[in-house]
Amino acid sequence: MPELRLLPVPRTAVFRDENYYIWCGSMIRTDDGTCHLFYSRWPRKLGHYAWVTHSEIAHAIADSPLGPYRHVDVTLPVRGKEFWDGLCTHNPTIHKFGSKFYLYYMGNTGDGVAMKTLNWTHRNNQRIGVAVADSPNGPWKRLDKPVVDVTPGFHDALMTSNPAVCATPEGKTLMVYKAVGTQKPAPFGGPVVHVAALAETPTGPFVKHPTPVFTKEGVLFAAEDPYIWCDGKRYGAIVKDNEGHFTSAGKSLALFTSENGLDWKPTEKPLISTTEITWASGKKQKLNSLERPQLWRSADGKEAVLFCACDETIERTHSFNLAIPMEIH
Repeated sequence: MPELRLLPVPRTAVFRDENYYIWCGSMIRTDDGTCHLFYSRWPRKLGHYAWVTHSEIAHAIADSPLGPYRHVDVTLPVRGKEFWDGLCTHNPTIHKFGSKFYLYYMGNTGDGVAMKTLNWTHRNNQRIGVAVADSPNGPWKRLDKPVVDVTPGFHDALMTSNPAVCATPEGKTLMVYKAVGTQKPAPFGGPVVHVAALAETPTGPFVKHPTPVFTKEGVLFAAEDPYIWCDGKRYGAIVKDNEGHFTSAGKSLALFTSENGLDWKPTEKPLISTTEITWASGKKQKLNSLERPQLWRSADGKEAVLFCACDETIERTHSFNLAIPMEIH
C-alpha cells in the first residue's frame, strides 16, 4: 500500500458559507471536467450539534478539484418525518458504477429539535441509504427503506452510519460502515466499531461480515469516518484515528490496508496527517478537526485530492470543507 502525504493547500480549496456549517464533502468529476461536490450542511444559527437533526446533503460545482466551489442545489432535502431519512441526511459519499451515480449517506428522523448536545433520538435513528441518478445533477431516486439497517443482537443493533463504498475486482460492492451496538448503556450504546459488508449490486442486499474492523482492544470508540478504495490488488482505507490509537500521534488520519476488504490492519507507517495543515503561503495551522476524509483520484492517477471536514476551535462555532492536494507514492 503506498504512502500518502498531504501537500500545501491553496486558499481556493476552502469551501465555506457564513450561514451554514459545512461538513462531509465527497467529489466526483464528470467527463466534461466539472467537479461535483456533495456535502453536508445545516444552519449555523442552530449550533454544531444540529448536524444530527438538521443536516441536508447539498451539491456544489467547480472547474478544478481544488475549487473554488459554488453551491448549486440541495440534493437530499427534508421530505417528512414519516420517512426513515425524512428530517436529516448526512455523510455523503459519491460513486459511479456502470452508467449510474450512487450517493450513499446516513439518514434519520425524530422530533426535529436541535439541541446544545446530541439529540439522542435522531442519533439512534441513523441508518444508511443510497440515492441513484443518471447524472450528478439529478434527479435522485431515494429508497423507501435503508440499504443497511440495524440487526438485533449484532454489532449494529443500535444504529448504522458513515458508509464507505467501493467496487471489488469481482464486480461486487463492498461497504464498510460505522456500527453501534447495545452492550453499553443507553443512550450512547456501544461499543462503536465498523462492519464490512458485501453485495452483488450497488443497492444491496448487503451481507454483513461478523468480525468488526478498525478496533483496538479495550477501546470503546477507536476510529470512525473511513474512506475505502481498491487498486485492483489490495484495498486501502483512510480512517480518523480518534486519539492516536493506531498512529501514536493523537487525533489523526490513519492508513489501513486489506487483502480481501473484510479484514483490515494498519499499514507499517499508518500516520497520514495530524490535524495540522500547511497553506500554500507556507503558514501552518493546527485545526480542531480534520475528519470525514474522502479521497478523489484522477483517472490517470496523476492527481489526488483529500476532502476533509474542518473546524478551527474547540467551541465549534463554524466549520468548512477543505480540498487538500496529495502525493501518493
